Amino acid sequence: MGVSSMNCIIIVLFLFALSEIQTIAGAGTDTLSCNFLNSPCVGKKIRCPSQCPLKSPSDPNAKVCYLDCASPVCKTQCKHRKPNCNGRGSACLDPRFVGADGIVFYFHGRSNEHFTLVSDQNLQINARFIGLRPEGRTRDYTWIQALGILFDSHNFIVEATSATTWDDEIDHLKFSYNGEELQIPQGYLSTWEIQDKQFRVERSSSRNSVVVNVPGVAEMSVNVVPVTKEDSRIHNYQIPDNDCFAHLEVQFKFYDLSSKVEGVLGRTYQPDFQNPAKLGVAMPVVGGEDRYRTTALLSADCGACLFAPSEASNKNIVIESVLD
Repeated sequence: MGVSSMNCIIIVLFLFALSEIQTIAGAGTDTLSCNFLNSPCVGKKIRCPSQCPLKSPSDPNAKVCYLDCASPVCKTQCKHRKPNCNGRGSACLDPRFVGADGIVFYFHGRSNEHFTLVSDQNLQINARFIGLRPEGRTRDYTWIQALGILFDSHNFIVEATSATTWDDEIDHLKFSYNGEELQIPQGYLSTWEIQDKQFRVERSSSRNSVVVNVPGVAEMSVNVVPVTKEDSRIHNYQIPDNDCFAHLEVQFKFYDLSSKVEGVLGRTYQPDFQNPAKLGVAMPVVGGEDRYRTTALLSADCGACLFAPSEASNKNIVIESVLD
């Protein structure tokens, strides 16, 4: 056998062995795809990285594989499922927002009132604020206690239940869908979804954390936490002994917002938005209470609200995908 023939055989064997190694390395690794038509990644199947090979790992503290279907770069990445309060699209603390532009701002609103966080033709997200006004203060300290989400002809509420003292072993989340209370069993990855899979709620920890998904429209990471005595001491909240003011930490990912989207957070996604928050200020407060106040958690009657699902376009059409 000539040298050239032997070299060819060696090369073929090497390539076969390499493909086998790659197959073994890819075993147990999820592949993700995007299943709505206006995604740059539609129709593509993208393998998860070795650092986070699964979209739903058995370890609740492990990072999950994630595909940003709105990004022109169709590449999977690793992330935690709980809200990143320093990440874009987040709302935490009292309440501290990070806009789509990455700029931090505060919106105080008023206790026991409702404000629109996001309003577009096919999506409305309102927040109920709770809080208190210690003697001598000119405004309320406020936190987000509940979210009301409207899409198509449906609505969903996730709220933090009140508690005198905080107990990690108790689930402080309450849910309802179209006016009916939901019972989502406690336990990591416990899931509730409607039959046609257009809406899904999955626990991202045994208790007190969920991911809410409206496919092709938005994904929301939600976590419920208390105001601790240390927080109260540092910020002089003067939290009473009979209420730990359990509230939500949230982070949103949007896939299909229009250029005219409104809301406390939504307006930061407008292409030409100029954030009025003053840079260099410890707590840059942005107003808009009058424009974004709604009469109820599931109302879209604020002065700047756009929600009109009957007029929304069909650009959110979801296509059938093997991997959803």
